[in-house]
Amino acid sequence: MAITREEVQHVAMLFRMSLSEEEIAKFQQQLSQIIDYFQILQELDTEGVPPTSNPLALENVMRDDEPRPSFPTEDILANAPRSERDFFRVRAVLE
Repeated sequence: MAITREEVQHVAMLFRMSLSEEEIAKFQQQLSQIIDYFQILQELDTEGVPPTSNPLALENVMRDDEPRPSFPTEDILANAPRSERDFFRVRAVLE
């Protein structure tokens, strides 16, 4: 299925892109190839294949979140360039 020049321009307008004539021709060819690939995929027999969001079984590889004591404040602030009371002191970042 060939994508028309007008369809490429419409998509470019939706994305607020200005395209040159060469870019329109290039994208027209590329988008037509993508649509052709989807048509080939639609010909596949997927009758016995259940719908899936991912072909691989996913499992959480993170450890359980268990509470534990935190480091002492003095140890945390020991290497800080600047600190004030129990906080890191940083320069203000304002625009």
